[in-house]
Amino acid sequence: MKFLNVLILALSITLFSTDISTVRKAYKEAAQDDTKIEAFNKLLSDVTKNDDMTLVAYKGAAITMLAKNESKIKDKKARVVEGVSYVEYAIEKAPNNIEIRFIRLGIQENTPKILKYKEHIEEDKQFILKQFKNIKSSNLRHHIKDYILQSKAFSDEEKSVFSGQ
Repeated sequence: MKFLNVLILALSITLFSTDISTVRKAYKEAAQDDTKIEAFNKLLSDVTKNDDMTLVAYKGAAITMLAKNESKIKDKKARVVEGVSYVEYAIEKAPNNIEIRFIRLGIQENTPKILKYKEHIEEDKQFILKQFKNIKSSNLRHHIKDYILQSKAFSDEEKSVFSGQ
């Protein structure tokens, strides 16, 4: 019985790491190509607030991206508010998770000023700058580094630190 428990645990860890890599790739693709937003959202459709907080944050990002496809301003705002609620919930539950902070930074940097969701940009940026060196996953390091190098939130001096890594 113990062997079975260990096997199930190992499989679930393997599945999660595969899933998170797939989710990261889908996030990046959806951010660069509006035609991939729906697929990204579908990938996370079964995620609830009871799941891993990183996945909860990505679900929030997917929902906010769906706002681009809404025709009415009221509907766009509703999507963003819904998506942000997932991200803020994830940060509340896991405030030291660099990937969740990275997701929130990306959303804040890309939402219109009229939505007034920009108050944590500097906080998240500083958190990422301080914690980046502690990231153990090379996939996550590469994912965040790629974002930093194209982000307007980071100065050229800050970017130069990452260009060689």
